[in-house]
Parts: sequence; C-alpha cells; structure tokens
Amino acid sequence: MLALVVGTGAGLGSIAFRWLITTFTRLFSGHADYAAAGGSANPHVPWLGPAFVVITPVLGGLLYGPLVDRFAKEARGHGVPEVMLAVAQRGGRINPQVSVVKALASALCIGSGGSVGREGPIVQIGSALGSTLGRVAKVPADRLRLLVACGAAGGIAATFNAPLAGVFFAMELILGVFSAEAFGAIVLSGVTASVIGRAAFGNTAFLTLPPFHVEHLAQYGLFALLGVVAGVVGVGFTRVLYWVEDACDWAWRGPEWLRPAVGGLLLGLVLLALPEMYGVGYPVLEKATRGGYVIAFLLLLLVGKVVATSLTIGIGGSGGVFAPSLFIGAMLGAAYGALAGHLIPGTAGEAGAYALVGMGAVFAGASHAPITAVVILFELTGQYTIILPLMLAIVLATATSRLLTRDTVYTLKLRRRGIDLHTPAPHAALGAQTVGAAMDDVPEPLSPKAELTTAADLLARSERGVLPVVDDHGRCLGTLTARAVAEALADSPAARPGRVGDLVRPTPAISADMPLATAVHALATASGTSLPVLDPDGKRLVGWLTHQSVLRTLHGTTPAPTAAAV
Repeated sequence: MLALVVGTGAGLGSIAFRWLITTFTRLFSGHADYAAAGGSANPHVPWLGPAFVVITPVLGGLLYGPLVDRFAKEARGHGVPEVMLAVAQRGGRINPQVSVVKALASALCIGSGGSVGREGPIVQIGSALGSTLGRVAKVPADRLRLLVACGAAGGIAATFNAPLAGVFFAMELILGVFSAEAFGAIVLSGVTASVIGRAAFGNTAFLTLPPFHVEHLAQYGLFALLGVVAGVVGVGFTRVLYWVEDACDWAWRGPEWLRPAVGGLLLGLVLLALPEMYGVGYPVLEKATRGGYVIAFLLLLLVGKVVATSLTIGIGGSGGVFAPSLFIGAMLGAAYGALAGHLIPGTAGEAGAYALVGMGAVFAGASHAPITAVVILFELTGQYTIILPLMLAIVLATATSRLLTRDTVYTLKLRRRGIDLHTPAPHAALGAQTVGAAMDDVPEPLSPKAELTTAADLLARSERGVLPVVDDHGRCLGTLTARAVAEALADSPAARPGRVGDLVRPTPAISADMPLATAVHALATASGTSLPVLDPDGKRLVGWLTHQSVLRTLHGTTPAPTAAAV
C-alpha cells in the first residue's frame, strides 16, 4: 500500500514538475522549447533579439539561488548522488522539503536556459516523497530505503513513460541490489506512476524517431567500435563536469546564493553562441538522429553540451545529467555514423542508428549502469529492431569506462567529498574492523559424501542451524542448512537426495582480511544465519562469521558459555 501511495505521489509530482518547466520556459524565452527555435527573438522582449538569452540565466539564478541556499542546499546539482547517499548511509532519510525546493529550483534553472535534464530532479523529488511517507508511517530503515527507491522509480516511469526503466534505474543505481521483495514493491510504484503519467502525457514513446535496422553484419563491428569510443566520451564528460565545478569553486568568492546569477552571465554567452544548448534539448537530439546536421556541427554540439552542462552545474544550477549524456551520445553517434557512411557507404547503414546506440553507450559509460541503459533506451524510443547492437555497444562502453575509472558521474561527486558508498558511514560502529577480528572458531564440518541422516544429527546438536561442507582436500564447498535437510527428509525416499553434496549451497566469498562492513552486507543477504570465512586464496576454511560474533566485536563482549560448557 505504501508503494502504491508513493507511486501516486511520484506520478502527480512528475506532472507538476513538467508543467513548471514548460511554464518557466515560456515565461523566460517566449517559446515552448527554445532549443527548437534557436536564434529566434523572445516575443516578450523582441527589441533584444536573440541576445535575451544572455539575461535569462541571470534572472533565473537570482530566483533559484536564494531558494536553494536558504531552504535545501542538497537541491543543488543533479540530485541522484544525494539519493544514493541517503539510501547507502543515512537509512533512507531525506529532508522532506527537498521535493518542493528541487521542483521549483530545477524548473527555474531549465526554464531560464540551464543546459541540464529533468531526470535527476524527478528522482530526488520522488525519493523525498517516499522518504517522508515512510517516516510518517514509522517504517524500519530497510523499508524506508525501499520506499525511497520506489519514489525514484515512480518519478522516472511517469516522466519518461518508461516503467521498466524506472524499476531498473532504482534497483541498479539507487538500491544497488536485486531482490524479489524490492522488485515487487518498486514495480507497484512504477506501474502506478506510469498509469498517471500516461493519463496526462499520452501512451507514446518519449522520443519519436524513425525505425532503424541492421542491414549488414559488418555493422556490428562498427557498433562495437562506437561502444568503446562512447565509453571514453562518457568518462571524459564526467571529468570535465567536475573539473568545471572545481574551477567555479576556485573562482567564486562571494555568497553562494548569488553564484548562479553571476555565473549565469557566462552561461548566457554560451547560449548566445549556441542557442541549441538552451534547456534539455530534446528537439535538437531528435533532429540530429534524423540526419539534420553536418558532421562538423554535430561535433560542435557535442562539445557545446559538455561545456554548457558543466557550467550549469558548476555555477550552482539544479538539474540532471542523464539527458545531457543522451544528447552527447546522440551527437557522437550521428557524427560517427555519418563519417562511416562517407568512408564505407555500402556497409555503414543509416547514421540515425548509430545516434540511437551512441545515446545508450555514453550514458552507460558515464553511469556504469548497462541494464538501465539498455532498458531505458528501448522504452524512450520504442526501437527494438537494433536491440542487439545497442546491447553490444553498451556492454563495451561500460567495460571501457570501468577500465578507465571506478567512479561514475554520480559516485564521483560523493567521492570528492570523501564519501565512499561501499564503506561504512563516518563514525559508524563498524569502522575499519576486518572479518578476522569478528569471526568465531570453525564448527565441525560435513563431508559432501556424508548421509543426510548424519548431517541431520550434527545439525540438531548445532546451535547455528548451518554447517560448512568441506571436501577431502580441505576446500570449502559451501554450507548446509538445517532447513534444507528438514525439507529433503520430508520428501518421499524415491525423490530424496542421498548425500550432503546434493544439498550444499555455495556462499559469498568472505576472507579474514575483508572489511567487516562488506561482510555484514553479504551476511544479511545470505540464505543462512552464518557464513564461512576463507583464507586469502579463497579455498580453505579459517573461521566462521555470525550476526552474534559481529555484535560481540562491536560491543567488546565475550561469547556466552555454551550448553556443553555449563
């Protein structure tokens, strides 16, 4: 029920947010989307001609700068890293006023010319709604994190008419884990938000593109090379984004509330030189995909988007980086496809197909989220005919990006603050302890050749309900739980497994020198109540980790005497 309510709120929030963007865009530019009317005058101030774009970012900054600085500083920037941090280290707690401040600030920023996307804001808006509802309902921390992910999924699903993409975005990027329970709740939220979004925006693909096809097997080689190049471009976009932010931090010495307005003057000059950078820029993206620009101008648009988006974020603007990564990928792919068409005209095929593949590949290279990239590109465009080259390029882009850096466009923002999502939060009780400091002695192991009746006897006398299974060479094969043995013995003799080896379950690889925080996460998601600890080679059993042994380590207590000792 809570997931349904969160999905409803996210769907209604996405409608309000898109209305705000359209309203502010018309107010500041006089057009529904000025990127499509590049170089035109503002009908509200025709005497300024196209030079009005120099002023609009300044005016927008004067409005959203004080708003963010006064009420919710976390609404600055692209939003997704803050949600990831809230889920990973803050128990899903997000300031409830973030949803309102983020909606207004991002709509003002985009409407006044900020070259950013709307996915980051709607993720933060939906997540804040989920967090607020969960705290009002007083749900435990794990459910609160799940409601935050439900809000993120609902926002993406309703805004882009992409329910599947919303689900996988929330699970791959926000939660970082896949489970049946989380999947069910997030799907409920995403479907609810999508129904509301489709009632308002219609049931059509978000981007309207012509159908593309793979016409020659050699094209797969071209798509593979595009994936590698896109991975490099995705990493480059991330680096430039934060390099510009560093430069803005170094140059600015005034009050933070005034920074967007002063920096808006620089952004306005970029918009005057390249008006296609105004706002999100989806009309320009569609035109490039249809072959509306020459190669040189496509490359200029690519560089211009990197600069404009980086400057918008650097001066303190509010908006997402997902849409800019799609834009950059479309320009890269269209230019690549047009160049390939000139060099091998009988083989390359349509340039638009490369633009579509480039969109997903650059996003995957920037985010390290290949599943989300594949699903979201399919749903945004409705193009299934080139799903194979899309998957190929996205996987190669992700692999290339991972070879170049461990950070993504989202996690790098946090790492620059000294925050690592894969380590304990500052001052957390787990601290820097290792598994070796918390593990118990190894319980009596089972042989994979042992009879189930023997295993049942040992498990009945064990206090843990789970025992390790070790072969004749001393290698740990996994664990056997009392539940598995009880279920097996309840079967008929003909269907019953005969040996322990038939029921052994592999376990996550935990070593004595592993950080305890990482091992606790594996312990929490394991099927049993304890896990074997292996040597550095990952073969021999050296210890045993349980929830109780972790708690004893954290609180400095000694084990209670066993029944045998008493």
